[in-house]
Amino acid sequence: MNIGILIEMEAGQVKGANFGMIAMAGKQVDADLFALVLDGVDDGVSKSLAFHGIDVIADICLPQDSGIKLNPDIRARAVAAAAEELGLDMLFGLSTALGKDLIPRVAALADAPLIMDCLDVDPAAKTARTSQYSGKVLADIQVVKGFSVFGIRPNAVSPSPAPGQTQTIVIDCTSLAPAGLTLVSWDQGTVSGDQPSLSEADIILAGGRGVRGKENFELLFDCAKIINAAVGASRAAVDENWISYAHQVGQTGEKVSPSVYLALGISGSVQHFAGMRTSGTIIAVNTDENAAMMANADYQVNADLFEILPELIRQLGIGTKIT
Repeated sequence: MNIGILIEMEAGQVKGANFGMIAMAGKQVDADLFALVLDGVDDGVSKSLAFHGIDVIADICLPQDSGIKLNPDIRARAVAAAAEELGLDMLFGLSTALGKDLIPRVAALADAPLIMDCLDVDPAAKTARTSQYSGKVLADIQVVKGFSVFGIRPNAVSPSPAPGQTQTIVIDCTSLAPAGLTLVSWDQGTVSGDQPSLSEADIILAGGRGVRGKENFELLFDCAKIINAAVGASRAAVDENWISYAHQVGQTGEKVSPSVYLALGISGSVQHFAGMRTSGTIIAVNTDENAAMMANADYQVNADLFEILPELIRQLGIGTKIT
């Protein structure tokens, strides 16, 4: 079996969330793992992928014009062509903002079945586990035959290093030209560049209506900076314009699986819980002991977040002003 892993890069390095996806692809099956890289391969990229068990790195060369190279239609066609040339049986990619744009395009071009936001995949049985009905049900979906595509929720599986030898091959897609889709502009998003991506963060501090204002979200950002956490929010906080939509966690926002999810002043609607229920440890801080988030948390703190969070920040060695 040949399994392709669509690698996402950040600042010239392989994103950490890729390594858990590689571990998922390589388990319980004798397969050759192919890393598909669209943004250049250097020695550091090769070493990190080899350390995690990649057998072959496919360096997909795109047109040099940035307006063409970043065009999602061009990138999808390049990946589909590489999958066919390499004889892949299945393709894994991250269910991130970039992945949700690119992976379905690849599946459509290849006329392949697609399952997104997978919590687990069994390559041998060709089955994927994903959540349904706002996270109330876990569904196991089987792909019957042919090339198939899976979008993997970041942090769904922990990395499992498997050092070995890898080889790099070049797939030339420099002759591709836009076909019906023009890239007008490229925006990296509004999440602060000094924070980990919300979907890939190991720790998330999330605020809800209880934060009581845009200014008070700075308290969460202050704390997040020193523990390398991401800041999330409930839909209520986003609707109040206290924080941008890029930070929203839930059914209509990002679906996350951090090791620790600290819910501050969040009531815990079904829609919000659907986006973070797969977190490793959930800690809820709320003045309402009957809030749904308190009932669904591993640890509950029945207190005002403006008493708890400043003390946490003080213990971590910084201070800030509460509005």
